[in-house]
Amino acid sequence: MNQLASQFDVIIVGGSFAGLSAAMLLGRSLRNVLVIDGGKPCNWQTPHSHGFLTRDGETPAQLTAIAKEQALAYPTVTFQTDLVIKASSTADGFAVQTASGQPFLSRKLLLATGVYDIMPAIDGFAECWGRSILHCPYCHGYEVHSQPLGILANGEVANHLVRLIYHWSKDLTLFTNGPANLTLEQRAFITQLGVPIVEEPINAVEHEQGQLQALQFQSGNRYELTAIFSHVPNRQHTDLPNQLGCALTDTGLIQVSPFGQTSVPGIYAAGDSSSPMRQLAAAVASGSMAGAMLNREMIEEDLAALPVHQDIGQV
Repeated sequence: MNQLASQFDVIIVGGSFAGLSAAMLLGRSLRNVLVIDGGKPCNWQTPHSHGFLTRDGETPAQLTAIAKEQALAYPTVTFQTDLVIKASSTADGFAVQTASGQPFLSRKLLLATGVYDIMPAIDGFAECWGRSILHCPYCHGYEVHSQPLGILANGEVANHLVRLIYHWSKDLTLFTNGPANLTLEQRAFITQLGVPIVEEPINAVEHEQGQLQALQFQSGNRYELTAIFSHVPNRQHTDLPNQLGCALTDTGLIQVSPFGQTSVPGIYAAGDSSSPMRQLAAAVASGSMAGAMLNREMIEEDLAALPVHQDIGQV
């Protein structure tokens, strides 16, 4: 780093729900905190957020704005819009550098960077993702319950989603986008539920501004639906976990303890980057937990560094 770096107790990489939750708790703990966020949350085009107590039905952008305002009300919390591109351990903690070239130092580091969803090569899918092609029935199932719904999946994922989404709507169709990779038992069970299995390759998703109208197949057939539930693969939003040597799970998430501690001492993770529970409430909870444990860790370190005083009466 070729310029003087600013020093913080904690740098939080990622300023969405997990990161801001941790920032608020650390601000209330009198910690000097920097939140760095690139401004590209994975839920940017989701029109409404559901299941978050006291704020059901508001947009993620509205909720983020409120969270940011409240976290920054604490004078020791700073927010910077930028992208962290490098991070490494130092003798006293960690060093990060942003895309704008700014260096920062901290005692501790919290990764709240989320994940990046990888869209399938189906025309119109990405435009509908988070609006009418949905990943979570707990977030969006109520709004489309009892309506004509589809599941776009194959194999064990398809079996899992059929069993789950059938609770919200019996008017359900499974689309495997090619030959179904189901066991005989899975196919028999899905058929027994009365859920049709459509194995035709999908050509495109017809939609109006992200609102699904129909699936269009390579054969020219159309299938009208209200919404589709689907799981897409994802990856870490950044390679910072690899740069820092954080262990990942078999599914590519950052491996953490129940308190958010990664495999690298001094580094914590919270939110979607370390949990399959992609819900706002879960992200807020994990951020709060990580913030509390980071503060506790620093308290214990500071107490251990105090000089040892002999008792007055000791010879």
